[in-house]
Amino acid sequence: MSIEIGKPAPDFEAKDQNGNTIKLSDYRGKKVVLYFYPKDQTPGCTAQACNLRDNYDRFQELGYEIFGISTDSEKSHQKFIEKQGLPFSLIADEDKKVHESYGTWVEKSMYGRTYMGTARTTFVIDEQGNIADIIEKVKTKEHTNQILN
Repeated sequence: MSIEIGKPAPDFEAKDQNGNTIKLSDYRGKKVVLYFYPKDQTPGCTAQACNLRDNYDRFQELGYEIFGISTDSEKSHQKFIEKQGLPFSLIADEDKKVHESYGTWVEKSMYGRTYMGTARTTFVIDEQGNIADIIEKVKTKEHTNQILN
């Protein structure tokens, strides 16, 4: 399934940092920022999460829900949220099912070595559950401006 602007966002059910089930279709009627990131507590991912945290009130005023998603565990997400004071939920996609449905589990390479990992990508989903925007070249320290442009 290819993800395209204007097409329905793939629905999913996954657990957040507290073990609560997050189902995308439960958020119809709200705008959703679903951002995929590689790893809790790493410099780029922390900068991205903190940029969204620092602008969370703006997102709320505009009717957005924010969900970060990575392949880290619920426990790792809890620690990340506590350490950084994040006001939004992080989804644990340890089985990579959500990543695969959004096409964000990809082959990457570093220092000549290839491996599978998360493509840092943000999907903005409108009130009807359709993809409104896809941000593939994420600027971690300016991410709010990229989303709200």
